[in-house]
Amino acid sequence: MIRPRLLPDLSPFRDSRDLRLVVGGDFVSGLGTQATLVALPYQLYVTTHSAFLVGLLGAVELGPLIAMALVGGAIADRVDRRRLLVLDQIGVFAMAGGLAVAALAGHPPVVLLYALGGLLAGFNALQSVAQSAMIPNLVPRASLAPALAVGYGLSTLAMVVGPGLGGVLIGLLGVQAAYAINAIGCLAVVGTSLLIAPQPPAAAGGEVQGVVRSIGEGLRYVRGNRALVGSFAIDLAAMIFGMPRALFAVLAVSVFHAGAGGTGALYASVAAGATVSALLTGWIRHARRLGLIVIWAVIVWGAAVAAAGLTGSIVAAALLLAVAGAADSVSAVCRTTINQSVTPDRMRGRMSAVYSLVVSGGPRIGDIESGSVAGASGARLSVVSGGLLCLAGVAAIVAAFPELGRYDTEDWLTEAEQAVSVS
Repeated sequence: MIRPRLLPDLSPFRDSRDLRLVVGGDFVSGLGTQATLVALPYQLYVTTHSAFLVGLLGAVELGPLIAMALVGGAIADRVDRRRLLVLDQIGVFAMAGGLAVAALAGHPPVVLLYALGGLLAGFNALQSVAQSAMIPNLVPRASLAPALAVGYGLSTLAMVVGPGLGGVLIGLLGVQAAYAINAIGCLAVVGTSLLIAPQPPAAAGGEVQGVVRSIGEGLRYVRGNRALVGSFAIDLAAMIFGMPRALFAVLAVSVFHAGAGGTGALYASVAAGATVSALLTGWIRHARRLGLIVIWAVIVWGAAVAAAGLTGSIVAAALLLAVAGAADSVSAVCRTTINQSVTPDRMRGRMSAVYSLVVSGGPRIGDIESGSVAGASGARLSVVSGGLLCLAGVAAIVAAFPELGRYDTEDWLTEAEQAVSVS
C-alpha cells in the first residue's frame, strides 16, 4: 500500500522526449564532473599535504562561478538556451582537457590547478543555469515537481558513480584519466542538446536591457520574493557550515587511512543517500507545504553531519553522510520546485543564476570555512562544529523568513490556472 506513493512519477519523462534528452545528457556529463571533483582536491592534497590549500580551492573557484553564472543568467533570458548550453561545453572541454594535459606533463604548479579548476567551475555553473531555465518549459506545471525529483535523482546517481569512478581511475591511471572523462562527457550534452527543440525564453516586452541592468533586475526580483530568499538562505546555511566535502580527502587519508578509495567513498556516500531518497519521492506530488519539508530536511542534514564528525569508523561516517545526503535530496527537490514555481519564464535564467550561485558557491565557501577550521583545530572539530552551526542557522532563518514555512504549492497551481484562463 505504501510503495506506490514512494515510487517516482515517470509520466513527465514518458510524455516529453526533450526532457529525457536534457536529463540524460546531464547524467552522462555529470559522471565526468564528479570524477573531477574527486581528482582535483586529491591532487592538491597529495601535492601540497595542506588541508588549507585544498580548502582554498573553493575561494579560487568562487570568482569565476559568480561572474559566469550572473552573466550567463542574463544571457539565458534573451537567447536560445539550447544554443547557450552547446557553446558552454566548449569551455568545459577546454578546462577539463587542460587539467588532463597538465597532469600528464607531471607536477603542474598549484597556481595552474587553481586557474583551470576555477574556470571549469564557472563553465559548470553556466551549464547549470541554462539547463535549469529550460526544464520548466518541457513539462506542464503540475508535473514539475516529479520531473525535478527524478532529474535530481539521476544527477545524484552520477554523484554516486562518478566519485567511485574517479577513485578507481586515479588509482589505476592517475588523475589525468578522471579529467579526460570529464572532457569526453561534454559530447553527451552537445549531442542531446542538438536534438531538442529550440528553447528561447518568453518575450519580456519593452526595450532590451544591457547585461548589467538585466542582472540587477533579476537580483531585485529574487530579493523581493521572501519565500525564494528564505529557500536560498537555508541552503547557504547548510552548505557553508554543514558541507565538509573539502575535508573528505583529509579524513580518508589522515584519519581513516583509506586513501583515494576512501576519499571516493565519502563523496559517494552523500550522493548515494541522495539518490535513494530522490528516487523514492512519489510522495512529493501529494505534498503542499514544501517549505516546512525543507526546514526539517536541513535539520536532519546538520545533525547527521555533526554525528559523522564524531565517529571513529569510515563505515559509520559514510552511513551518516548517506543520511545527510537523503535529507539534502528532499530539501533540494522541494527548494527547486518552489523556485521554479514562483518565477516567470522571462526571469528564470537570472533566478537560476542566483540558485546556481547558492548551490555551487555555498559549498565552495564551505570549503574555505571547513579547511580553515581544520587547519587551526583539526578535521574532526571542523566537521562537528559545522553541523552544529548549520542547526543554529536554520533557527535564525526560520525566524527571519516565515514565508518559507508558509509556502503552499496549491496557491501557485491555482494562480497558474487563473493566468491561463485569463489569457
